[in-house]
Amino acid sequence: MSMDAARREAEGEGALDGVRILDFSTLLPGPFATMHLADMGADVLRVVTATRHDLLDALPPLIEGENYSAASAQLSRNKRSVLLNLREPAAVELVKRLISRYDIVVEQFRPGVMEKLGLGYETLSAVNPRLIYCSLTGYGHGNSMSLRAGHDIDYLSLGGVAGYSGRKAEGPSLNGIQIADVAAGSGNAMIAILAAVIRRARSGRGQFLDISMTDGVMAFHAMWGANCLYSGESPERESTLLNGGTLYDYYETKDGRHIAFGGLEPKFWESFCRALGREDWIPLTVNAGSEVKAEARRIFRTRDLRHWLEVFRDADACVEPVLAPGEALRSRLAREREMVVNVPAGEGRALKQVGSPYKFSETPVRFRHAGRPPSLDETKTILREFGCTESEIEDLDACGALR
Repeated sequence: MSMDAARREAEGEGALDGVRILDFSTLLPGPFATMHLADMGADVLRVVTATRHDLLDALPPLIEGENYSAASAQLSRNKRSVLLNLREPAAVELVKRLISRYDIVVEQFRPGVMEKLGLGYETLSAVNPRLIYCSLTGYGHGNSMSLRAGHDIDYLSLGGVAGYSGRKAEGPSLNGIQIADVAAGSGNAMIAILAAVIRRARSGRGQFLDISMTDGVMAFHAMWGANCLYSGESPERESTLLNGGTLYDYYETKDGRHIAFGGLEPKFWESFCRALGREDWIPLTVNAGSEVKAEARRIFRTRDLRHWLEVFRDADACVEPVLAPGEALRSRLAREREMVVNVPAGEGRALKQVGSPYKFSETPVRFRHAGRPPSLDETKTILREFGCTESEIEDLDACGALR
């Protein structure tokens, strides 16, 4: 029985069983995408260079007894790892050997880096024409900004989202999550990879996927982008239906907490007004204006959050509390949706991690093991599985390829 067949028999079938991914990515966007693909059953093998610093490994809190963070343990969930020094020709040749089996590559270097290492798409697809090669970058390939450095805040700025987010008086505001990295980067990479897998099933051929996080941010202008291109006018902060130009907004309560009102439709607006005891506002609609909004802010500041949650408990008004991440993950909804899971972490331990948003009726996601730091022993075990002899492994270790 093959290893894949044995795993399926022990754990049940995954939606992506048989999909094999060689993952060269670090930090957040690539690893987040491959984590979800691994949860769905894909066999993900991380290629890690011991000398390459990954910021997430050092983020607090570190796992007790490990020089490894809780974030890294989650992002590398369900994956295995090999230590390879890609500056060594022997390591590059080993990757080419692996490509015959791991026929999807995910990389997150600046354009040109993989080519310099001898691992570009043209080189690897010549070895395996079925190769799907996903390059996830800030600005994409073949343009004036391709080689420029960037992070989430830069992509949101250049993509235009920060331009009408935030408050008029204060300007753009930071977000608690990395929208460009995760939604525009990880999400679009996953979509493109899975679309390419479907196409390959028909054609037998792979392809190169050029995923730019800034492209993804620009595509997020689902409503206002079309309006802007048609009219030639860009929306400003606190000017649209959803960015603070209406009563759709956050409101501070007496105890310094906040509550969210998202009732755009007339029936939700009416329920909101009745709960506040301001039926006179109903004809004004959610576009009631700055004076009404200021009065709503004053009203909410008169009582604590707990009071307002009771007031709106049975109101069909799209009103909910603003929760801290810990509150959200401890909530009844999180429990009911199984969004917090206990993941085996070795030696009888388990780590609590954020679960998967993908719910399948026939092929549920599996949480086989938490991520762990790559090791030379694991590397050698994996190389044996791929047919490397003990002599070959010793030679690779001796020349510095397994670092």
